[in-house]
Amino acid sequence: MSYETLTIIWFSIWGLIWAIYFVLEGYTAGTGILFPFLAKKEEEQRQLQESIGPFWGSNEVWLITAGGVTFAAFPETYGTMFSTFYIPLYLILFALFFRATGLEFMHKSNSSLWKQSWKWAFFSGSLLIPFLFGLTFSALFRGLSSNEHGLYITFSDVINAYGILGGSTFVLLSLLSSAIWISIKTEGAVQKRATLLAKKIWPISSGFLSLFFIATTNQTSLFNSFANEPVLWLIPGFTLLFILFAGIPIVYNKWGMGFAFVSLSIFTLFAAGFTGMFPNMLPARMNSSFSLTLYEAAGSELNLTIMLWITFFIVPVVILYQIWMYRIFRGKITEKNARGY
Repeated sequence: MSYETLTIIWFSIWGLIWAIYFVLEGYTAGTGILFPFLAKKEEEQRQLQESIGPFWGSNEVWLITAGGVTFAAFPETYGTMFSTFYIPLYLILFALFFRATGLEFMHKSNSSLWKQSWKWAFFSGSLLIPFLFGLTFSALFRGLSSNEHGLYITFSDVINAYGILGGSTFVLLSLLSSAIWISIKTEGAVQKRATLLAKKIWPISSGFLSLFFIATTNQTSLFNSFANEPVLWLIPGFTLLFILFAGIPIVYNKWGMGFAFVSLSIFTLFAAGFTGMFPNMLPARMNSSFSLTLYEAAGSELNLTIMLWITFFIVPVVILYQIWMYRIFRGKITEKNARGY
């Protein structure tokens, strides 16, 4: 296998892992955002906690894996990305911390102040995670600033209309994914509220996703390479089709199918972005010659080969473990049997 082929395989694995993580993060983060508004009493809070409690930790394995793959397979990307996006990535770390501690500590005391504080910490962390990831990857898709010293970002590279649209779109998709997930996993009043909310969020999230693709086409060069390979337009096309098709099972309360369509929409959204970036890992907005390509960023051939064999062993184990876990905790959670987390 040639070195060029190895780097392309690793770019595909890198993008695949990030896309899987964002699908799984969607319903867990969205549940945290909806938590203060859907749960009206402690029993309902425990229902929502238990609906994601067994899963959120293993979902974060994909985030750790994504960071590890970036570091090991593309060390130059890791160094540049984590120094350039230091502030937003540091804020994401804080958001992950508060989401986890809010979920874990909320019912560790009977104090009303304690419960309220951790409830809003859970909400805040859950809201910031998809928004900041959407903001960060929108900046990547748009391209970084550059000069003779290399790539860098300014405030306006991250905080701009396109980035805010990207962050808001991922938040809305997370809300839709979680409303459907709660409808699948719970019974009673909280399920009814989630059901109604899913039907309200679906047209809004569909509209924002469409606007995001329009803005991406008009304000970035992300899809310029698709002109040479028109078949690649199928990827963003499927993203929009999946979110539109999700409306049918949502209307008819077919929640499993609705969740699958929304998950596929999130997956293909990021797949379209990574495909548009290829062969760049960190694209430069104004001068493409400053872009960091996967060939420049990749590690040695020996390193990539060894990691590939390790990945072929570890990733299937992680996937099988998660399938087993979802099967074990597949039942519905009622107010009576909810134990919280």
